[in-house]
Amino acid sequence: MSRRGWILFASLGLIWGLPYLLIKVGVEWLSTPMVVFARLAIAAVILLPIAVATRQVGQLRGHWRWVIAFALVEMTLTWWALTWAEERISSSLAGLFIATVPLVTALLARRLGLDDRLTGTRLVGLAVGFIGVGALVGLDVSGGDLLAIAALVVTVVGYSIGPIIVDRRLQGVPSLAVIAVSLTINALIYAPFAWVTRPTEPVPAQAWWAVVLLGAVCTAAAFMIFFALIAEVGPSRTTLITYVNPAVAVVLGIVILDEPMTLGIAIGFPLVLLGSWLATRRAPAVESEPHA
Repeated sequence: MSRRGWILFASLGLIWGLPYLLIKVGVEWLSTPMVVFARLAIAAVILLPIAVATRQVGQLRGHWRWVIAFALVEMTLTWWALTWAEERISSSLAGLFIATVPLVTALLARRLGLDDRLTGTRLVGLAVGFIGVGALVGLDVSGGDLLAIAALVVTVVGYSIGPIIVDRRLQGVPSLAVIAVSLTINALIYAPFAWVTRPTEPVPAQAWWAVVLLGAVCTAAAFMIFFALIAEVGPSRTTLITYVNPAVAVVLGIVILDEPMTLGIAIGFPLVLLGSWLATRRAPAVESEPHA
């Protein structure tokens, strides 16, 4: 990997590990709809003009149905569910639970017939990963937090289906335009809910700064870096970012928010990451080809 590739990779790993911390700070003083709307609106204001100026939005013609489907699946319910969950559980636990996205994506790909190479290694990976999830939930989650975990399940499923829509239905469509339009659609959806739940008392500056950073850096800038990273190192290496973000989320939660390093995290974290890596490994050619 080139020096530029490493810089992009490290930057994105840090930036996409940061949202869990910022969401936690934001929901302490702002409603879930307000945090989500601010994130969407700020990112849309930055990215949509770029997509329009580069004439990428026009290339969505004929694909609007799937762009809207992607927007609803990837952002509408998922961002609300994640933000709502962080009102009730730690940012570290949320970040680690989202790390199960590769596991669910592998299962969905198999179920939908998009990937029939469910090898022994992948099966072991799925088993190890879900044992890790069991450790996280069993050791760190009380009965009162189960609704928050259910909300995170919604987010994980949405994050798993979104890329499948892009891969199967939006091939060749400019990614920046898809993201920018999806952000704009969702900002419009959330606007009335944000207005109804707007704060009626003074909000500390740190909460506003958290949502500004969430929208401008962790969403708008992150997607720009993401596209640059794909162009620099290719999509396969870019997916390795999945294994960096949760570690950043845990460290930031423990160091900055003083969240505990629990037994569930200590056991579940390495198991989830190992399971995700094994479950998404590409099978060697000899393993995927039938024997004569």
